Amino acid sequence: MKLASLKGGRDGRLVVVNTQMDRCIAVPEIAVTLQSALDHWSECAPQLARVFTSLENGDIQGEAFQPENCDSPLPRAFHWADGSAYVNHVELVRKARNAEIPDSFWVDPLMYQGGSDAFIGPRDDIEVADEAWGIDFEAEVAVVLDDVPMGVSPEAALQHIQLVMLVNDVSLRNLIPGELAKGFGFYQSKPSSAFSPVAVTPGMLGMPGRRANCIYRCGQSSTVN
Repeated sequence: MKLASLKGGRDGRLVVVNTQMDRCIAVPEIAVTLQSALDHWSECAPQLARVFTSLENGDIQGEAFQPENCDSPLPRAFHWADGSAYVNHVELVRKARNAEIPDSFWVDPLMYQGGSDAFIGPRDDIEVADEAWGIDFEAEVAVVLDDVPMGVSPEAALQHIQLVMLVNDVSLRNLIPGELAKGFGFYQSKPSSAFSPVAVTPGMLGMPGRRANCIYRCGQSSTVN
């Protein structure tokens, strides 16, 4: 199924979206926000799936779906962690600022914890005070996880993916060198990220079925986080 959050309030208004992404329907009787649905995922997921099926079959009509009216599927989250799965990207970025890539990065992924208090909607402007800061983007895949046990294996961790999104990980390239030179990592150089209009369940992408019986706290250990 596909889920989105229409603008309205700090956490948006949850809607179920059809496959063609031209119709949607609010589901306040199930959950007002996506965060609320995730907090009670084992109860809400089957109900949302039934609404999705009815919308697909034309049993319910809903309203026109317009991405410009969307916030991020999760307008804000408890946790947001970003990892570099493609080390060649890290290598190129570092070369651009005349920095070497440590050998450890090829076996130990680079990660940072970013701000998650206010994500950007898919059609929202990226607002910064000065273009000289070097606004740049990075197209990435984001996953929403349920509670992941400490020390879980990579294979078992796959079972904790509940939703998948795309993300524009915004960077301010010209602020990064000075900030990293302080030795504490990103903060001002990594403003709010922007997400795709919808979040989809793994099954929509042909991924194996996932368990839906865990309670989610958005992005805990996330990659989307």
